[in-house]
Amino acid sequence: MIPSNYYDIIRYPVMTEKSMEAYQVHRQCTFEVDRQANKVEIRKAVEKLFKVQVEEVRTVRTKGKRKRVGRTLGRKPDGKKAIVTLKPDQKIEIFEGV
Repeated sequence: MIPSNYYDIIRYPVMTEKSMEAYQVHRQCTFEVDRQANKVEIRKAVEKLFKVQVEEVRTVRTKGKRKRVGRTLGRKPDGKKAIVTLKPDQKIEIFEGV
């Protein structure tokens, strides 16, 4: 399935201590994104949704963790994260308040 709009590409922001520190120090925002989205699509989605200018996009493929429910073993699905570097003097409000 190819993502059809910007909300399908950007799933949710990753709010961890490491990602918050990267935002404060290097202006890098981390998002969980669709696995089939490429860097160009991610850049366009972030620029349109948050009305900012993007300097660089880096992506990371993540393996799903193995989970145990009772005696059966299962796994969480694989995912993809995007680390988006903003241009100077740009900011995203959802990362500011945390």
